[in-house]
Amino acid sequence: MPQWTLLGLLAGKQTAPWPLAAGTDGQNGFLGMPRYKPALCTDACEACADICPTKAITMRTSSGATSRLDVDYGRCVVCQLCTEACPTGAMSPSSDWAFGARARDDLFWQDDAAARPASGRATLRAFRRSLHVRHVDAGSCNGCESELQALNNPFYNLHRLGIFFTASPRFADLLLVTGPVTNAMLGPLRTTYEAMAEPRWVLAVGTCAVSGGVAEGGYACGHGLDGVIPVDVYLPGCPPNPAAIIHALLLFLDRAPQRVKGGQLVE
Repeated sequence: MPQWTLLGLLAGKQTAPWPLAAGTDGQNGFLGMPRYKPALCTDACEACADICPTKAITMRTSSGATSRLDVDYGRCVVCQLCTEACPTGAMSPSSDWAFGARARDDLFWQDDAAARPASGRATLRAFRRSLHVRHVDAGSCNGCESELQALNNPFYNLHRLGIFFTASPRFADLLLVTGPVTNAMLGPLRTTYEAMAEPRWVLAVGTCAVSGGVAEGGYACGHGLDGVIPVDVYLPGCPPNPAAIIHALLLFLDRAPQRVKGGQLVE
């Protein structure tokens, strides 16, 4: 008997029941997106906006709003600098990691998030049980790739959900893109997208793909996927963890609810 077979039999089943059944998602103790509490802001303080490396937090210029800050989670790299600099706890650590959204606007913090209508999109009934994904690294630092590799380990076992990675865009239903879209990868990315049969969809994984990340606007890259190819689901994070990627894939398939609306978890 091969050694790996024996070790598997001795260890027993290692795959998590989540998300098909109640059970751990493997993210205990994980630091997620900073949670914004506008009631704790003080008028003279700009500490979090000053220290944010990607301008995910800026001072609001419009009047009549209860919030002093504009918070764009699509630009957040989860560095936690704002939570360390904030003297009042208005920006505080959290375990909020499931920030996949169908609309870019849902990654902006809104005062009236609870009253906002849910983002609309067509139900993909034909793809609910089987989805083939082509991944393109458009200039990533490989942080997102390390999380993508974990999807096929025994704990997450992505194949049990009917989701598979394919080497050819001609066999793919969904294009999963990481990285800020460097100038060198702009052409290959568009070529890959155009090689996919219609209907075709796009998932932006990581803050770089959503908005450009820390490299945004540099000499070698732009501002993420918007304006390059159409995006159907946005998943910020630096990098988003494997559970967040699985949730975004299931969100795309309408097999999981969107948990973020107006920049806030509303479940």
